[in-house]
Amino acid sequence: MGKWTRDELQAAHDRYVAVAQESGRTGDWQPWAHLFTDDARYIEHHYGTFEGRDAIARWITETMSQWPNSEMQHFPHDWCVCDEERGRWICQIENRFRDPGDGHIYEAANITILQYAGDMQFASEEDVYNPANFAPVVKDWIAASRAHES
Repeated sequence: MGKWTRDELQAAHDRYVAVAQESGRTGDWQPWAHLFTDDARYIEHHYGTFEGRDAIARWITETMSQWPNSEMQHFPHDWCVCDEERGRWICQIENRFRDPGDGHIYEAANITILQYAGDMQFASEEDVYNPANFAPVVKDWIAASRAHES
């Protein structure tokens, strides 16, 4: 039996999803960074490892304000597995670009591993993906955006 109930783990995950969606919509990533403990660790395979909530907040704010990352505004979860015994969530999350005007969906997935810490916060996150899978999506999205600008 795990340290936390399934209901608590589910509530924390649901909050994580909702806050990420709102941060993507508004561009304000501070509420998302506050989902993590002060001493949290964030491992992002392309950008590196960030130690502490403040470092996570600086990284996500800077990264998501830069183009083309700023155009990724939706982060739907395709599937998730809850490891109740260890307090972990393992999810496939789509990084979806805003609609460039053609009605198509442009997105690339990553696997996210979240370690719950209690009190509706996470102790760590690791994002695992192949950057080569993102390049064609970005290229296609740019082409569609340019085609619909005129």
